[in-house]
Amino acid sequence: MQDFLIHPNLNINEQGHLTVSGQDCVELAARYGTPLYLLDEQLVRTNCRAYVQTMKECFPEGSMPLLASKALSFTGIYKIAASEGMGTDLVSAGELYTAKKAGFPLEKAFFHGNNKTDADIAFAMDSGVGYFVVDNLHELIAVNSEAVRRGIRQKILLRLTPGIDPHTHKAITTGTVDSKFGSVIENGQAEEITLQALSMDGIDLRGFHCHVGSQVFEIDPFVQAAEIMLRFIKKMQDTHGYAAEYCNLGGGFGARYLPCHPQPDYVSYIRALAAEVNRICDALLMPCPKILLEPGRSIVAAAGTTLYTAGSVKHTPNGKTYVSVDGGMPDNPRYALYESPYTAVNASRAQQETELLCSVVGRCCESGDILQENVRIAPVQRGDVIAVLTTGAYNYSMASNYNRLPRPALVILNGEQNRIGIRRETFEDLVRCDEN
Repeated sequence: MQDFLIHPNLNINEQGHLTVSGQDCVELAARYGTPLYLLDEQLVRTNCRAYVQTMKECFPEGSMPLLASKALSFTGIYKIAASEGMGTDLVSAGELYTAKKAGFPLEKAFFHGNNKTDADIAFAMDSGVGYFVVDNLHELIAVNSEAVRRGIRQKILLRLTPGIDPHTHKAITTGTVDSKFGSVIENGQAEEITLQALSMDGIDLRGFHCHVGSQVFEIDPFVQAAEIMLRFIKKMQDTHGYAAEYCNLGGGFGARYLPCHPQPDYVSYIRALAAEVNRICDALLMPCPKILLEPGRSIVAAAGTTLYTAGSVKHTPNGKTYVSVDGGMPDNPRYALYESPYTAVNASRAQQETELLCSVVGRCCESGDILQENVRIAPVQRGDVIAVLTTGAYNYSMASNYNRLPRPALVILNGEQNRIGIRRETFEDLVRCDEN
């Protein structure tokens, strides 16, 4: 078996082509064109159900997973999440608008962001967002002011900074004391903003939120964060008589990008975390609050694959080989941003030996337009379909029109069926907002 078959929905058919969810990547590329995002709906649903069911079994009633919209936001994903009983977290008015357009029940939406504008706050309240996750004192004052003006009490969680470093890339670490996010617990800032929130007429404080980082494969950072958060909740109850309804421990469980990465077992992760949370609550002699988690990458990453068509294959005098494809950093900027690892496959020749050492690069006028360096794939001919795996998270959601390239289509796979989830942008789309 080829070691690049890193997810259970990947295989090789009789034609020697890579398949995703049983569907031939070469045929999909021919039908829909490339670059092309694929999303395996059944794998997304399987991951949603793992979170929903396990949290229902392990945490108090009312606990819930929230789909982290920043990983992948389009109307179709909200429809799937809603039908599977998930909530969602939103980090912009654009994500909120998309969820609203999809008919997502916004009473189960949590509105994040470290710098919500006055317009964002008003739009969220107009839309009926269930909860604001308030990042700082300036925002708390603004939310309170708008709520008082409307004669309502807005439900909120306060985002706190537990001071945990999960030792991932600095760009995806969010829980240290010097992070731009949240109010720090250890210096008294969190207690101060809690008391401010409790004193405000337009604020209904329902609990606390934290997030330690992303692409984490151990539960230890989450356990450390949970202990700090639960001790803070206990302190607020004992000192100020405030009992938090919710403790949101954020997201961050990792996904398998390379054969050497572990195959994550999210059910085991959640159960292990729940055992520790219950142990901590017992030790503190306090009831466990409702627990929220914010899975994004762990819901959609492995369900995504991106297909490209190979163009030129260049061999340099120093022995380096470049395989150029018809996409690149506009549809996946993550290698350019922080050298994210990916598995690349020649989907047209998936049965052949992976004997070509190359860098898979994009078509942009930029030396940093690289999808992956020094990977081994089957020898490439012009027109071959190149697949990059585990691209369901932070690919479409980070895509741009750099070099004025239209963004790709996204096709949803479901059993033997496939359908357009996001249509391919046209050249006309590129100039639609231009003023002559």
